[in-house]
Amino acid sequence: MYSITYPSDIPDPDFPQLMGQLRARLHRYCARMVGSILDGEDIVQETLIKANESYDARTVQNVEGWLFRIAHNAAMDFLRKRAREQALFNDDSDASDVAPDPDAHADRRIVAGAALRTFMRLVPAQRSAVILADVLGYEAEEAATVMETSVAAVKAALHRGRVRLREIAQQPEDAAPPPALSPDDQALLIAYADRFNARDWDGLRDMLADTTRLDLVARRKPRLVTRGGEYFTNYARTQGLAMTPLIVEGQPALRVRTEISGGAGGPPYLVVLQIEGCKVTSIRDFRYARYAAEMVPSHKG
Repeated sequence: MYSITYPSDIPDPDFPQLMGQLRARLHRYCARMVGSILDGEDIVQETLIKANESYDARTVQNVEGWLFRIAHNAAMDFLRKRAREQALFNDDSDASDVAPDPDAHADRRIVAGAALRTFMRLVPAQRSAVILADVLGYEAEEAATVMETSVAAVKAALHRGRVRLREIAQQPEDAAPPPALSPDDQALLIAYADRFNARDWDGLRDMLADTTRLDLVARRKPRLVTRGGEYFTNYARTQGLAMTPLIVEGQPALRVRTEISGGAGGPPYLVVLQIEGCKVTSIRDFRYARYAAEMVPSHKG
């Protein structure tokens, strides 16, 4: 996690560790709620900061439910600001009970394979209910606590969301290609991967701006560094990693995988770059937040 100073009077010393353990689940929820891996991580970080500021073990009985309620509210605030949805719960205003859905298990398979943009085709209440129930395994009562609504409303939203996802699953897939990088940016991205794979650390430093924003997600607070600081020095101590260029949400990125026999380095992860004026001005490294790569199809890049 980022380096956060926790007040000494917090009654539960295990709270920071618990936040770290729940971070991947929070991201699975937030990324699907807002349709973005990267924005979802921003919302997770906002959630953890808010939680750290207000947590009191004497009043919080269910830490996971409490964290998800903060994340839910942060995601809804994000959607309002982005103005993608005008009415948040208007489709689920009735509190009528919904009969058990005989296709629920099939729906969970559909949800598991759905792209982020697919969730954005559901209204927020349906989206939240489907993610909580079919991605994270919440019961209706638990989802109602997170969404701050009634169990009946959750069941209605879940039913309608599943029906809508079935309809979407029957429609032809959107074959629109991802946004293309400019030829210069694409060339720089490929060169970045080539130099990393060749362990040309000085060559990588030459690709950076005078100061570059470095964000080691879930590890250290973002900061400006000169020529990468110790970033590449630390990577030089690591063996068996290789980068492959790809595009994530229209941004130049790299999938980092382990080539050591047996995959001792863990699952792949993302590094997302920002390029301006043929220089790398920002590095967002998800080495300590590998869950983000789960939502990027492996055939890309």
